[in-house]
Amino acid sequence: NDDLRAEGSLVLETDIVHSYPHCWRCKRPVMYRATAQWFISMEKNDLRKKALAAIREVRWTPAWGEQRIYGMVENRPDWCLSRQRAWGVPVTVLTCEECGEILRDSAVCERIESLFASEGADAWFRYEAADLVPAGVHCSCGGTRFRKETDILDVWFDSGTSHAAVLEPRPELRSPADLYLEGSDQHRGWFQSSLLTSVGTRGRAPYLGVLTHGYVVDGQGKKMSKSVGNVVAPQEVIDKYGAEILRLWVSSENYQDDVKVSDEILGHVSDAYRKMRNTIRFLLSNLYDFDPDRDRVEYDALAEIDRWALARFAELVRRVTRAYDEYEFHAVYHGLHNFCGTVVSSLYMDVLKDRLYCSAPDDPGRRGAQTVIYRILDGLLRLMAPVLSFTAAEAWEHLHGLGADAPIEESVFFASFPGVDDIAGDRDLDARWERLLTLRGEVTRVLEAARRDKVIGLSLDAEVLFRAEGGTAEFLADNLEMLRELCIVSSMKLVDGQVGGEGVEVMDSETVDNLKIAVRPAPGGKCERCWIISESVGRDDEHPSLCSRCAGVVRSLARRP
Repeated sequence: NDDLRAEGSLVLETDIVHSYPHCWRCKRPVMYRATAQWFISMEKNDLRKKALAAIREVRWTPAWGEQRIYGMVENRPDWCLSRQRAWGVPVTVLTCEECGEILRDSAVCERIESLFASEGADAWFRYEAADLVPAGVHCSCGGTRFRKETDILDVWFDSGTSHAAVLEPRPELRSPADLYLEGSDQHRGWFQSSLLTSVGTRGRAPYLGVLTHGYVVDGQGKKMSKSVGNVVAPQEVIDKYGAEILRLWVSSENYQDDVKVSDEILGHVSDAYRKMRNTIRFLLSNLYDFDPDRDRVEYDALAEIDRWALARFAELVRRVTRAYDEYEFHAVYHGLHNFCGTVVSSLYMDVLKDRLYCSAPDDPGRRGAQTVIYRILDGLLRLMAPVLSFTAAEAWEHLHGLGADAPIEESVFFASFPGVDDIAGDRDLDARWERLLTLRGEVTRVLEAARRDKVIGLSLDAEVLFRAEGGTAEFLADNLEMLRELCIVSSMKLVDGQVGGEGVEVMDSETVDNLKIAVRPAPGGKCERCWIISESVGRDDEHPSLCSRCAGVVRSLARRP
């Protein structure tokens, strides 16, 4: 610098603060020094080429993991296998003191292997080199004095050979493994070291599939830290909410990204669990007098809404089974939650209540509803058992009448996932029910307005009037009674003239052209048994407070032994 300054060529002189390597243990500055190390070559024996080919044979979840590890292996240097530490798994190499060559002798290898099997890897440190060399063994140069290698193996080599140490010696396990599961940082670590050791020695990957996940963070997406005080301990969650909620929360999150957890999030999961449990309880409570062997109704004899419910259940089974196969557990959670809440609780069970509670016990319509309830509940418990284990087991025991001494093979955990091949696909049914549910949504909108304007109280207080044209009028005429049951109203009519008038709520449909919907109080008296308002109430002398249907059911019940 002085010479440059003297010549007038020094433009700038300043101190620069820069990073410098420090020891991770003692925090002192370190100096790099090139020393002899042990390596695994990526090119010798085509290890890199074989590893890249093996990567393509593995199922990676998420799919981007394949390209991530492929790029790492494609560009990685040779694997530096040795470490200069005081303790670890030793590099079991003996070197000739005379010529410096490595001793390659099967008897020595067998001796070391035998010692490790009986005493563990620490035997290398306990014995002198002479104790490890059987009598008569010498170097190719004739030397008989050897020194032990003092380096230890990279710990990634330790974990990377777990497939050989854990799976292969145990007949009850299988190699290659079905799945390796770890965080996404292990593409550079365990997944890769396992791949290289297995491909190099077995010629294949040690796993059929690899799944990576993000990390658990707090509700704001911040890393958990004891010093910050945002750690959510699993045991605290179990103590407060129960193990079911912890498992359900794990299932509900898309683990491919970092996973958020907080008391608020767990509260939402707890609410979702409560809804699913209430659905199960409701289904179970309506099977108290149902014997599937005696009372089951064949598919073709079921009511149309029952066949529709089974079709939706079949969709759920296919979707959830596929989600399990693809390790998309959040799709399992959302599928089960939405089915219980949207299909069963909010629609199907509401419509069934009249048949279940008011029909005669052995009425074919009631038995048909119970047939579907039984099948749906049985299948739901099978699907949710891997996640909601306690709930599924408890409900399964009640559903199938299992006592405490029932063999474990009868538990839900030994049951296969439900089959749905016998549920016929019916495009006409799906199309018709899409129209019916659209009309139900329109009727519900008018009912809510009528309730708000004090025209009616409950939906059963209402009579719904339609004025429609063309195909809509024909569809309504063919499906009026089914739509009445679906909307849970007392009366429903298709009219030609005006639908307005005093005390009538009228709206134009928002989704169906040329359709007017009106709601007014239903004519007749309210049946004390089913609550439907009917003009038949009061006509039965024996049961003047009942509608004609309920009067008939009550008489049939009185005649039962």
